Amino acid sequence: MRGVVLTGARAALLAGPTVLAFFSGGYFAQARAWAGLVAWILVAIAVGLQPSAIPRRRASWLAIGGLGLFAVWTLLSILWAPIAGDAYHAGQIVVLYLGAVLGSALLLRPRPWQRAVEPALAAGVLIVIGYGLSGRLLPGVIELSRSMSAQGRLEQPLTYWNAMGELAALGFVLTVRVAGDATRTTAMRAAAATACAPLGLGLYLSFSRGALFACAAGLVVLVTITRSRGQLRSIGLALLGGGVAAGVAAPMRGLTALAGSGGAREREGAIVLASLAIVMLAAAGAQRWLARREPSYAPSLRLPRGTSAIAVGVICVGLAIAIVAGAKERSNRPLSPGATRLVTLQSNRYDYWRVAMRAFRSEPLRGVGAGGWAVYWLRYRTIDEFAQDAHSLPLQTLAELGLVGVALLGGFFAGVALAALSAHRIVPAFSAGPIAGFIVWTAHSPLDWDWQMPALTLVAMGLAGQLLALSELTEPRRSGAPRD
Repeated sequence: MRGVVLTGARAALLAGPTVLAFFSGGYFAQARAWAGLVAWILVAIAVGLQPSAIPRRRASWLAIGGLGLFAVWTLLSILWAPIAGDAYHAGQIVVLYLGAVLGSALLLRPRPWQRAVEPALAAGVLIVIGYGLSGRLLPGVIELSRSMSAQGRLEQPLTYWNAMGELAALGFVLTVRVAGDATRTTAMRAAAATACAPLGLGLYLSFSRGALFACAAGLVVLVTITRSRGQLRSIGLALLGGGVAAGVAAPMRGLTALAGSGGAREREGAIVLASLAIVMLAAAGAQRWLARREPSYAPSLRLPRGTSAIAVGVICVGLAIAIVAGAKERSNRPLSPGATRLVTLQSNRYDYWRVAMRAFRSEPLRGVGAGGWAVYWLRYRTIDEFAQDAHSLPLQTLAELGLVGVALLGGFFAGVALAALSAHRIVPAFSAGPIAGFIVWTAHSPLDWDWQMPALTLVAMGLAGQLLALSELTEPRRSGAPRD
């Protein structure tokens, strides 16, 4: 019975983000509250049935302690926040994420479940993206809700296109990792390669520049930490499959903008669906062919020393350049729809960031209180647009929770980073995917309100929890694998 309960808890943990995605991504309070309750029930089950799995390494407690204190500080800001209810809901989000990280660290210690994390989370992302694509590929059969603000971009079921793009990027990197992992079965690797095409199409149809950047960051990190020729070939195959799928859809406005008559949209959907099926089958066959011809021992890619640090530095510099260059643009004209968004840095978020810095300067130590940015936006905005978030996790934290909040949140990221280093040293084959996936989310979080979209961020929190669990394993002996 104990094993059955723990198996159910682990399955619920991995399936949670997918289920929550169909409740507007958990953005609203009721769905978020239920998700938090389930997360902490899973933590209670894990502590009650396997107390020996409680994390003991310093990195784990730095991450868990930092996020826990961040939750406390967020809730404490109710005392000075302009709207107490908004501060409470912000604290509710952090408590949910704390439960997810702790639950993952406790429940994902057994080796079979460590191997299940990447394919399970990737399959969940594929379900969500596939649902969003269904209304475009089969418009005469499936009709999904759409908003005017999306301008035809992929938004369902999360209801926000940039979040859909980032989720597709996360799934794409995870499936690429599974496809390139020589320790997995040929059938699983072929199935993962198959999934890359619809995920790539979903990423394209979100027209999210930030998600494309985050996906590229994750792929770069994946190459540098695996140093595997097979992984590099799988990345090339995935990019080719996703690129072909996006290229077929690009000229069809029924797919890219939901424009045209019903008959035209059905015809275009059928063309893209047939093309997608061909690409997926070809990708599966190609990956199977590559996997069967991989030598039992393949030399690693020869990369310069410190390549991983250089890769992270390049990602940070690229992010900084995009932010600084784009901040000079003013949003005094409507944002361009469709693929034209990919060739411009135009965005309203630079106005959001200026207001965030103004709020930070007014209360640099403690911030203006969780949820307080929205009040400052109404007071100091220069464009007539409704917004509730600063579209940047670090800047919103600076504005609302000050230097104290940033330090506590930084403790969480530092703990995860230390755990990732330890996990990569102990079990490099298991840790590569979680590290690359968490980098995808981390690279995107300064550019949008991922933090307020639990169905997206819970995937990253699950990967972070897995890294904590992996870092708790016993160091490997020279002649053997690490021990649980």
